[in-house]
Amino acid sequence: MQPPERSLPGWLAAGLVFLASGAVLVLEIVGIRLVGPYVGVTLQTSSAVIGIALAAIAYGAWLGGWLADRQEPRRLLGPALVLAAIATAVTLPTVRYAGEVLRGSAAGGVLLLTALTVFIPSTLLAGITPLVIKLQLEDLSRTGRVVGKLSSIGTLGAITATLGTGFILVAALPSTAIVLSLAGLLAVAGVAVAVYLRRTALVSQPRTRALVAVIGLAGAGLAAVAPNPCDVETAYHCARVLTDPERPTGRVLILNSARHSYVDLADPRYLEFEYTQWIASLLDVEAAPGTPLDTLHIGGGGFTLPRYLAATRPGGTNVVLELDGELVELDRAELGLTDQPGLTIRVGDGRLGVAAQPARAYDVVIGDAFGFLVVPWHLATRELVADVRRVLRPGGVYALNVIDYPPGRFVRAELATIAAVFDQVAVVAPQAAFDGSVGANFVILASTAPLPLAVLRDRLGGRAVAPVRLLAGPDLTSFVGDAPVLTDDRAPVDQLLASP
Repeated sequence: MQPPERSLPGWLAAGLVFLASGAVLVLEIVGIRLVGPYVGVTLQTSSAVIGIALAAIAYGAWLGGWLADRQEPRRLLGPALVLAAIATAVTLPTVRYAGEVLRGSAAGGVLLLTALTVFIPSTLLAGITPLVIKLQLEDLSRTGRVVGKLSSIGTLGAITATLGTGFILVAALPSTAIVLSLAGLLAVAGVAVAVYLRRTALVSQPRTRALVAVIGLAGAGLAAVAPNPCDVETAYHCARVLTDPERPTGRVLILNSARHSYVDLADPRYLEFEYTQWIASLLDVEAAPGTPLDTLHIGGGGFTLPRYLAATRPGGTNVVLELDGELVELDRAELGLTDQPGLTIRVGDGRLGVAAQPARAYDVVIGDAFGFLVVPWHLATRELVADVRRVLRPGGVYALNVIDYPPGRFVRAELATIAAVFDQVAVVAPQAAFDGSVGANFVILASTAPLPLAVLRDRLGGRAVAPVRLLAGPDLTSFVGDAPVLTDDRAPVDQLLASP
């Protein structure tokens, strides 16, 4: 009869639980960034990643406990870590090939892609803790202390990984490097644990070891050649700049697979996207030609409209609030953004940036900030609109770009929200968007003074490539109907955008 195996050394048990729990959270945070270029960075995406990760933790804990009662846990710890390393490495090619197939999918595709991203490696990692706990339960009188201590250590590992990934790793490394480094760490830990315990029965046969090695190398190789949708991966975006094949000086800024901005390097007056033409039409008629305007931009993107204003109304000021400092550097490197008189760039959250502005400082405020195709909810509420009104001069104009899809619930709610603060409201969009047949950009205009609707209609007609409609007055009231006002307490922007 063999003597019972002794428990693991305390430092090793704590280290394994800390590493496994932390690795799950690294995968969870980076998973949002991996799937974002294909299905967007929305509340649904974040909820799907968190939900799938929690499901993996639950299933992995159950599976690990089940195996711990049927196998010698010492034989499982090393192989489990190595398999988790392989699954982590294979995540990159899996999500990038599957992402191309599922690009732009609705809820079902989002759930499938997130499951492919985090479920298997998180399940394997979640099984480590019950294996370790089983080895530490030598004395039933200490069961509570053992379970409580290791659970606490696992939670500390998750907290450390969450803060370290969000504040340090994502800012310092691309997602590919984070995932492959994590896979390498898990593989080294698995081999080290197996050697230390001298019990590697599950991978003791040469053929098995060779198969595991081949799978790991294949995963790393596929990760290296898998299509990468990013030229630059910033803290918030997967970014790419493309040259317009029909206009050699034209550049398109792609953020998380969405066409975000168009810039003509040679002609800042050239506007490709229709919604920028509509906002420019307002800017053209807001004051006499050539009169400088002081403008606050919530969202920078490719800095298309600040450049347009600098060219058409020199002498004014353009204060741009842009969350992503690395995107600003990309604009400087590839989109011709330069320091110029009157341009001030403030990196930080748009809501906080508006709050920091002095009262009655601007003639125009332009809202053009998006998380994928969605206006961030805290930039869509009545409280934010009230702050916009505070920084506008009497008679100043707020122009907000939003995207919505049939049946148009979000744009109606946003119109109701803005109308709760401003007396004069109008909206510009393609006629087909008002008919509810297509998704489209809507540019909402608001002021405390009457808007120049007649001259604006003429200006829009002179610019428009496709038929557009300027809706105001009773027609706008009828379009808005009984849509809710969005507030800081309740602003379900993602849900309003989703099809009913």
